[in-house]
Amino acid sequence: MKPTLLALALLLPLSVQAATDIQRWRNRDGTQILLVERHENPIIDLEVSFKGAGSVANPDGKSQVAEFTAALLTDGTQELDEEAFNAEADNIGAHISSDSNAESASAGFRSLSKADIRDKAANLLNHSLTRPRFDEAVFRRRQIQSITGLQQQETTPDYTATRELTKLIYPNHPYGSGANVTVDSLKRVSLDDIRAFHSTHYGKDNAIVAIVGDLNRKQAEQLVERVLKDLPAKATATHAIPPVPKQAAQRRDIPFAGTQAQILLGTSLFKRRDPDYYALVAGNYILGGGGFDSRLMKTLRDEKGLVYGVSSSLSPMTRKGPFSIAFSTKKDSAEDALAAARTVLADFIAEGPTEAELKQAKDNIVGSFPMTFDTNAKTVAIAANVGANNLPLDYYDTYTARIEEVTAEQVREVWHRRLNPQELNVVVVGKGGR
Repeated sequence: MKPTLLALALLLPLSVQAATDIQRWRNRDGTQILLVERHENPIIDLEVSFKGAGSVANPDGKSQVAEFTAALLTDGTQELDEEAFNAEADNIGAHISSDSNAESASAGFRSLSKADIRDKAANLLNHSLTRPRFDEAVFRRRQIQSITGLQQQETTPDYTATRELTKLIYPNHPYGSGANVTVDSLKRVSLDDIRAFHSTHYGKDNAIVAIVGDLNRKQAEQLVERVLKDLPAKATATHAIPPVPKQAAQRRDIPFAGTQAQILLGTSLFKRRDPDYYALVAGNYILGGGGFDSRLMKTLRDEKGLVYGVSSSLSPMTRKGPFSIAFSTKKDSAEDALAAARTVLADFIAEGPTEAELKQAKDNIVGSFPMTFDTNAKTVAIAANVGANNLPLDYYDTYTARIEEVTAEQVREVWHRRLNPQELNVVVVGKGGR
């Protein structure tokens, strides 16, 4: 079978300069639009994000209402059942999808830029947003899948550890809602909950539309109007995300069968628009984000032979997202490995990086950065991120320069000021289990 024109176009890389040339404006409905014109390939990627329609807005006692709502949007419309909807998309070679995260929900399409195909894809997306089918049988299938998936995850130590750490970091905060999912809370969700969520959380005023591809601003304006036609002018439900309160560090030891112990350390730390963003990112690469280059890997794996792998991660969010260190080790080595990880972190905070470590971190971060937007699909996600977080239009153009400006002393000062090793929560899953 010969590859389609769309498939071939998706394989072609984008140039760095053009990929970050973002136009931004609001239309007469107040919808924020971000456009990256890419005329080399006859394709369009469009994503509509709805701020406040993510899991932070899930009602108490009912889990994944936001997630179910987003997923069901593209499972059929009032005119087309699930099978017919997918067939219509296939007929025009379009890919239509929907998703959700903690802070927002999204839906979008990828299609050829030819006007009739583009408009048909936009019409399908519009109907999924404004006239979703919310079919009972499809919902029950998704509900059963979520319950089964949860039950399977609960048999794994990494999920158990992640869930417990999330509860410790965000015990009474919306960011912790995903850690409170249970079979009962999934069973309590009904289609009425989903319909109510959709009717109150999806509007033109909280929509952000990112478009990348072969069209100009006037065409983009018309396309957005087509996609959002008949959507309510305003989302009546609002969910301002509160600050993350400081929590006293705690430790949880959870028995678990098997030979390995899963260990996580973590706390809330990192905002998307954090004044210390670049020093935290560079420092995290050196500490544990750089794979075999990292201090944690060199000490816990290479020197002490306690782990196969260890990493640290930063997850920026509107409010303080989590910082964590994760690894597994033999149960009888759990305390030694935990102590070693704490020592590496404490030494890094006290001393900061060497010039050689910082240079290696910069080289890798800067060198891999073009891969962040080497396709239309990646670039539309970047444009959506700029809109959702109100980032400067040149944010990605200046990113590598800002990384290059970071000094070793800045990294040391920021990590010393922002993180106390004794204030990290600790979860050990497996110690004491047989």
